[in-house]
Amino acid sequence: MLATLLQVRATGADPSVAVAAFALSFLSVAISLVIGLVLVRGYRRGPGNTGMLWLAVGLLLLTTIPELLRIVVPTVTDIGTTGRSLLVSSAELTGLGVILVTVYGGVRE
Repeated sequence: MLATLLQVRATGADPSVAVAAFALSFLSVAISLVIGLVLVRGYRRGPGNTGMLWLAVGLLLLTTIPELLRIVVPTVTDIGTTGRSLLVSSAELTGLGVILVTVYGGVRE
């Protein structure tokens, strides 16, 4: 693992900055997944409270999916910065919409 980290190259920045940015991105995804799992467990324990499940979906669309898109899209595809920005913003806005609908009572049990 250390040998892999020592081989990291960054264009336009110090490699330690690139590693720190990747670590923070990984931490953001990990924390949002843990919170999502807690919400799903709450949904499964409760008397069918679908609001908890929709909050989990909204949270994942707001945090996890955009972070993954920021890493996966430029790595796997040749989509440009504008396309990637549109994908990320769409996921975030959808997540915010799901959370708003859930909080303000749009989801019925």
